[in-house]
Amino acid sequence: MDYSMLAALVSFLCACFYFLKLNLSSSKLTSNGRLPPGPKPLPVIGNLHQLGETPHRSLAELARTYGPLICLKFGSITTIVVSSSVVAKEMFQKHDLSLANRKVPAAVRANDHDKFSIAWLPVCPKWRNLRKISAIHSLSNQRLDDSQSLRQAKVLELLDYVRQCCKVGEAVDVGKAAFTTSLNLLSNTFFSLDLASHSSTDSGEFKELVWRIMEEIGKPNLADCFPVLRFISAVSVNSQLMGHSNKLNKVFAEIINERLKTPSSASAITGGDVLDTLLRLMEENDSELSFDDINHLLMDFFTAGTDTTSSTLEWAMTELLHNPEKMAKAQAELEQVLGNDNVLVQESDISKLPYLQSIVKETLRMHPPTVFLLPRKADADVELYGYVVPKNAQVLVNLWAISRDPNAWENPDVFSPERFLDRDIDMKGQDFGLIPFGAGRRICPGLTLAYRMLNLMLGTLIHSFNWKLGDGLSPEDLDMTDKFGITIQKAKPLRAIPVAK
Repeated sequence: MDYSMLAALVSFLCACFYFLKLNLSSSKLTSNGRLPPGPKPLPVIGNLHQLGETPHRSLAELARTYGPLICLKFGSITTIVVSSSVVAKEMFQKHDLSLANRKVPAAVRANDHDKFSIAWLPVCPKWRNLRKISAIHSLSNQRLDDSQSLRQAKVLELLDYVRQCCKVGEAVDVGKAAFTTSLNLLSNTFFSLDLASHSSTDSGEFKELVWRIMEEIGKPNLADCFPVLRFISAVSVNSQLMGHSNKLNKVFAEIINERLKTPSSASAITGGDVLDTLLRLMEENDSELSFDDINHLLMDFFTAGTDTTSSTLEWAMTELLHNPEKMAKAQAELEQVLGNDNVLVQESDISKLPYLQSIVKETLRMHPPTVFLLPRKADADVELYGYVVPKNAQVLVNLWAISRDPNAWENPDVFSPERFLDRDIDMKGQDFGLIPFGAGRRICPGLTLAYRMLNLMLGTLIHSFNWKLGDGLSPEDLDMTDKFGITIQKAKPLRAIPVAK
């Protein structure tokens, strides 16, 4: 017997022992009636066959049968799925710390991103330090207020691009245009430069790169479902993801290295950007911030802050074109507040535009930027909703199911911004029927910036132009299907023709 056959036999025996041990542990919990209910898993694969191509919808359907807290097996991994605001509230208010750490997928471990990322690090001193740096130096209300003119400039560039399309009757790829705006906003905030332009293919390539990274992270793989087989899938995971993430890391590394060559006096003259601040912090005595920390921090911001924002704006425009009466109502509100003289929407106007804000909230309800919050891991047995979430279980919060829960929302599948006009609901993690940015200590730190940008871009587009669908399509013919990844995007990009008012 050669060494390869011996290794395969040993691996097979180890796997059999591992699965037997897990099944015995699971049976013990089930016999005591402590695990949440759920469909019976098949041997070895568990419930993987029930996920389908749209897991958020499949798990929401299972929740209708088994209840708002269900237990599944993804291979050998016990997975608990939260599908209602009631259970989410109990989870975040009573057990946030016990369920705060991540179940890290193999794709994230492939380039050691889990060792540096705010999104994936466990709750620890390093995580707290990076979170503090982000909150104070990047996303504080004061920093956002000080950078209003920058956002206004980027939205004005978007407006100029759409005007050019309007003059020649050309359709606008709404998602791509919003992505370019979001990308350049972040790149100017961090680096004081544009990474793309509306007239080039750069933003499309960057958008595709970010989507591929999100798609790979969102894909199930052998290592995630069968940890004992991690060594087998390591090569395939690396080959699929490393190329994408390395390209992104290379972009950031080149910018950082170039900045390090620049005399500090040069940046002091301009007041400095976020990268200057981060590099200054890194060079301080006893600094806990490293070059790798900065590089991975940038990856967090640019993957989380571009695709999610542009996708949400694309969905908002899609819903408004699909429901022309809602578009007309929003435009009437904007004209009442701003007048008819092509006055630009300012961030200070947003508080006076409750229907515009309601459209953004309703879009985030129906089309949350991430259909599942990033997976949690139970650090100990946790009693939740009368059941036990066992130690080391993976915990998924199905935002799509929570947002479509008929017990919490009337006509949940109908786009109705009006539902928010008479309800004081925000998205800061206290109204658990609407938590598109998460809740608790791991709530997304960029939610305030995202909310400002969404209202500003959407208000500008619908106030400055009327819109129609190309190719002779009527609102009823508009494609409303989505495709699944960590973010949820339109399956078919929205192309709409701007018409001068």
